[in-house]
Amino acid sequence: MEPSMIVGIAASVLTGASLTPQLAKIIREKKAQDISFMMLVVLLGGVCLWIWYGFLHQDWIIIISNSLSAALNVAIFAFSAWYGRR
Repeated sequence: MEPSMIVGIAASVLTGASLTPQLAKIIREKKAQDISFMMLVVLLGGVCLWIWYGFLHQDWIIIISNSLSAALNVAIFAFSAWYGRR
């Protein structure tokens, strides 16, 4: 495996998992008042464009890692909406 591929995979894993601590905190505390919905919308837009870019270039590292990020982003948005209404 090439060094550049190892760096790409490591970067993808870290980027994809970056929202996990925030999601865990929201679920644990059952509150999300401090979450910026606009940030989530902008981030999800960027992640969706990265997924599209990955498909255009047939780059599975980009597709998979950004799909993970998109799923975490949607989960944070959903839990934020759920706990924000309470």
